[in-house]
Amino acid sequence: MKRKFVIFLVFLGSLWAEDPIIDIVNSGAILPKIIVKDNSNLNDADLKKSFYNIIVNDLKVSSNFEIVSEGFEASNYTFEYTLNKNGNDLNLNVKTKVGSSLKSEQNYTLSGLEQYPFLAHKSVKAFVNVLGLAPVDWMDHKILIARNSSSKKSQIIMADYTLTYQKIIVDGGLNLFPKWGNKEQTLFYYTAYDHDKPTLYRYDLNVNKASKILSSGGMVVASDVNADGTKLLVTMAPKDQPDVYLYDLNSKVLTQLTTYSGIDVNGNFIGLDDSKIVFVSDRLGYPNIFMKDLNNGSIEQVVFHGRNNSAVSTYKDFLVYSSREPNQAGVFNIYLMSIHSDYIRQLTANGKNLFPRFSSDGGSIVFIKYLGMQSALGVIRVNANKTFYFPLKVGKIQSIDW
Repeated sequence: MKRKFVIFLVFLGSLWAEDPIIDIVNSGAILPKIIVKDNSNLNDADLKKSFYNIIVNDLKVSSNFEIVSEGFEASNYTFEYTLNKNGNDLNLNVKTKVGSSLKSEQNYTLSGLEQYPFLAHKSVKAFVNVLGLAPVDWMDHKILIARNSSSKKSQIIMADYTLTYQKIIVDGGLNLFPKWGNKEQTLFYYTAYDHDKPTLYRYDLNVNKASKILSSGGMVVASDVNADGTKLLVTMAPKDQPDVYLYDLNSKVLTQLTTYSGIDVNGNFIGLDDSKIVFVSDRLGYPNIFMKDLNNGSIEQVVFHGRNNSAVSTYKDFLVYSSREPNQAGVFNIYLMSIHSDYIRQLTANGKNLFPRFSSDGGSIVFIKYLGMQSALGVIRVNANKTFYFPLKVGKIQSIDW
């Protein structure tokens, strides 16, 4: 079991990071100018500063604006807000201005001071929607992270995309590979090692309780969930041989989808009707991406680029994957493609970039960036051709889901 587990981790790649920076690949676009005006009168200086910084960061990451200083006469928009703190509650008033004219005014209330980053994300999301600009609805979605805490121990934490908010959900022992179980983000799946036997659990955030789903020798990992949350794609190795399985959560029926004598892992639904999956296999002698039609059983190679394509994520008919670059030691980049086209788009340029995951709208991709002994969460804004990095201060990121 341990040997196969190590192989699987190597298959997915290593994970590290770098200092927080903004890497603007396409800086030629002319963006509308915006002023951020903070009218808050808070005694909590740290909260005041952090909230302002998150608002500014969100507006930058949205890739819709150029932030300018207050008093800049030629600004197109103003994001004007007042944040009030009442015990453990926050109240936020946001005014959207176009030029000097008030376009809208919105009020928000949050119970739970520690979740203030999501209040900022929600307000920027609504602001962008009011202006009719490219939406950033993913911004207030929670990210699941498996974080290595010590030798043979890892935690499942829930965070905002900037990693400002972090909450430990599962602790104690080896807890890996979290995967959201529904669009509402009220439950997720993860793998724990109970007495050296891999076990798949479902964690219900409404009641803060984990329940056992599957257990298997070798490994058991939930790699994808279908749109209505009724089916899981699971990597299992009950006979020391990793294969992709389909588990129906309603009927409790487990169906083996791949039977190759080597390694088949990381299954993801692709398309709109759960009839096809893509997965990673070493059937060519190296990790690559293949697709299986569940109706007729046919399997075909999908990616014809690179010789180590070790992790994949899907959105509709698109897939994003990490690939080791030839003749560049330790360099993994992230690539985007459609199953209906031969065109492949490179999204990162250097370093180790692994474990990509699509946002809910397909317009953004999170991934793990590593350098040395640190790890960071990377966010690629696909249409804007921009990448942002947010470092994890404590521990190392092992895997993520968005």
